[in-house]
Amino acid sequence: MNATSLKIRSAGRSDLTSLIDLYQHLSEGDEKPLLTVAEEIFEKFLTYQGSEIIVGEVAGQLVASCTLVVVPNLTRGGRPYGLLENVVTHRDFRNHGFGRQLLHYASDIALKADCYKVMLMTGSKKPETIQFYLGAGFEQSKIGFQMRRIPPRPDT
Repeated sequence: MNATSLKIRSAGRSDLTSLIDLYQHLSEGDEKPLLTVAEEIFEKFLTYQGSEIIVGEVAGQLVASCTLVVVPNLTRGGRPYGLLENVVTHRDFRNHGFGRQLLHYASDIALKADCYKVMLMTGSKKPETIQFYLGAGFEQSKIGFQMRRIPPRPDT
């Protein structure tokens, strides 16, 4: 299997069940939404201009995904910024370059939307996770803060 076998596209409604299963590779045992709730949330993505769930598939199986939201902005000359979240690659498909391809694809979409930056955060302190993002062209240049309603995922 090589990196060129990845097909990248926007997620569709028919991907929801597979996408929810793929998210278990972010944090095994994470609470799954009911399918009806997931369908409602997905509809919001379709109506929020600049938001998109991007998926990568190999032989018809979803193996990677990330969410891009282009956020309107009144600084930087009115240029928006891109926010990437829920970056995940199925455990069995890691280290093939799929995640990097997906991040580059999402970043290209954001830059074409005139975003002045594309950013993401990770809660992981694992050196291989940090190295993955650095290797994909992101720099570790800011300090992040958050308020949480639910506890962070364990760093697994």
